Amino acid sequence: METTFKIRAYGRMELAEVYLPDLHPRSAHRKLQHWIMIYPGLPGRLLSLGYHEGERVYSPAMVRAIIESLGEP
Repeated sequence: METTFKIRAYGRMELAEVYLPDLHPRSAHRKLQHWIMIYPGLPGRLLSLGYHEGERVYSPAMVRAIIESLGEP
């Protein structure tokens, strides 16, 4: 199975829009943040990768952690 999703740095709204393209960007961001916060172990993993509250850009390592947890968009 070939994937078209590229692991790279993504802005928080940009990644949210990839996951939830039918929602308004702010709503998509809130929904993705909610998924991240309730997924077991993901918030801690992101913190260990350098994430902090108010982060505007997810590094490629953070994006990989999100994809491994939530699946590809």
